[in-house]
Amino acid sequence: MKTLGLFLFMTVGVFTGSKHYFNKESITSVEIERINSRIDDIKNMIDTDHKYNTKIAFLVDMRVPSGKNRFFVYDLQKNEVIDQGLVAHGSGSETGVKGILKFSNTPNSNCTALGKYTIEKCYKGIFGKAYKLNGLDETNNNALKRAIVLHYYSAVPYGEQDYYISNSHGCPMVNEQFFKRIEKIIDGSKSKIILDIYY
Repeated sequence: MKTLGLFLFMTVGVFTGSKHYFNKESITSVEIERINSRIDDIKNMIDTDHKYNTKIAFLVDMRVPSGKNRFFVYDLQKNEVIDQGLVAHGSGSETGVKGILKFSNTPNSNCTALGKYTIEKCYKGIFGKAYKLNGLDETNNNALKRAIVLHYYSAVPYGEQDYYISNSHGCPMVNEQFFKRIEKIIDGSKSKIILDIYY
C-alpha cells in the first residue's frame, strides 16, 4: 500500500508538472508535532521584527537520526513542510550512546549548537559556497566566532540511509543537491531566513 501511495504521489507530480522532492508521508506525526511547537515561536519573532523572512523558515530536528531527513524547509504561509533533506551534526556532539547527542557553543568543541540562527551572506570556503550563520541565542551566539556555516559536502548522501552519516566540525552540513535547492531560496530572499536547530 505504501508503494502504491508513493507511486501515486510521484505520478501526480509528473502530470501536474509540480516538483515534489520528497514524500510528505515520510515525516512522522511526532516530527510534525515537534515542528509545530517551534513554528509559533518563529512566527512571534517575525511579527516583532520585520527584518526576518515571513514566508520561509528552516528547521533542523536533532532528535531525528542523521541518516534520516531532519532538515525541513517550512512554508510559514501555507503552514507545511515543502522540502527536506539530510544534515550532519558536529563530531563533538557524539556521546558514544546511539541516538543521544550533546551540544555546545564553545569554540573548538566541534559540537552542534542549538538555537535560532539567521542565514547571513555567502562566501566561497574550502567546501565551496557556504552561508555564514549568526546565532541569536545564548546557546549559539558564538557561531560567527566559531565559523559555523551552512555548507554542502560530498560525503553527505542524498537519500535517507539506515545508518548514521558523516559528521561535521559543528556546521549544519548537507548534500550538494539539497544545498542547490535551499540556495535558490536563500539567494532569492530579500530578508533574513531563520534557521532553528533544536533537540
